[in-house]
Amino acid sequence: MDTMNQYSNHMRRNRDVIPDGYGDIAAEGSSYIVQESILDTFDFPEMIEDYLIELEIRNYSRNTIKTYKSIVINFYNFLCSEKNLTDERRVLRAFKKYIQFLKRDKGVSQNYIYLVTVVCKKFFEFGGIQILNEVKTPKRTKSLPKHLNEVEVENLINAFNNESDCSVSKQLMNLRNKVILALLYSSGLRVSELVSLYTDSVDLHERTIRIRGKGEKDRIVLFDDKTKELIEEYLQKKPQDGEYLFVNRSGNHLTPRYIQMMIKTHAKKAGIKKKVTPHILRHSFATHLLKNGVDIRAIQQLLGHSNLSTTQIYTSVDMQTLKNVYDRAKLV
Repeated sequence: MDTMNQYSNHMRRNRDVIPDGYGDIAAEGSSYIVQESILDTFDFPEMIEDYLIELEIRNYSRNTIKTYKSIVINFYNFLCSEKNLTDERRVLRAFKKYIQFLKRDKGVSQNYIYLVTVVCKKFFEFGGIQILNEVKTPKRTKSLPKHLNEVEVENLINAFNNESDCSVSKQLMNLRNKVILALLYSSGLRVSELVSLYTDSVDLHERTIRIRGKGEKDRIVLFDDKTKELIEEYLQKKPQDGEYLFVNRSGNHLTPRYIQMMIKTHAKKAGIKKKVTPHILRHSFATHLLKNGVDIRAIQQLLGHSNLSTTQIYTSVDMQTLKNVYDRAKLV
């Protein structure tokens, strides 16, 4: 960041004897011993607060900021339990011990280790502390994202179709949840986008929705005719006239946690053994489009990805589809 050096000078605590440039000395590979701990030299709690403010200004999503906050605070708490953090070698050793602690004692995934390393390096860089610059970022594990097949998606959406003998309020809730599932799948929405969806953002005639996505970027998504019919039925029966499309009994918009638990309930009712989440429905949307010949750049636009490489991670094609494409190619 452009203001790092100035920020570092600002964040140093007001002490009578503080060596010039704790981070600068470390960056030059100096073995100079700092008489004070890095925790005394820098005001970490204030630096954390300022870092989170910076992330919000840069339009990071709430979930990302929450994750970054947890990672940075946990690392800071670990540093507080360490002694004699008076030079760059000891701080580096403490960081490696923390990574070892996460792997051995907490049993976290390799991808989480990757995220912790990236976030801690960015945080130190933000504070103008160059100690972690030379730390190599570990590799992430790569695996094909899980998704549902078309039959499983249909069973999930229609899981509660036969509950016609329940109360009127329960029928409306089942209809609302069915619309949510259909929309998550047919539009590839993120759960954060779905819960904050305004009724007037939906254009039933054009079958489009205006979405404010990550980084405050606007995009248009589509939905199919079946989902259109479900939305129309839901709007006719929906009692509240509030601004949000999906609301609870109190008229407030739903939470991502509710959506996750609701999907879990529907998956169990539908007899689906796989783990099903809103993100897996987003994966399924992308995978099925790709499987049916939709260009990956069109999928990129619908998902709201800035980079094509991100879209490629979200999509996977089953082997039978690959075989069919291969056979149609008729190699000489």
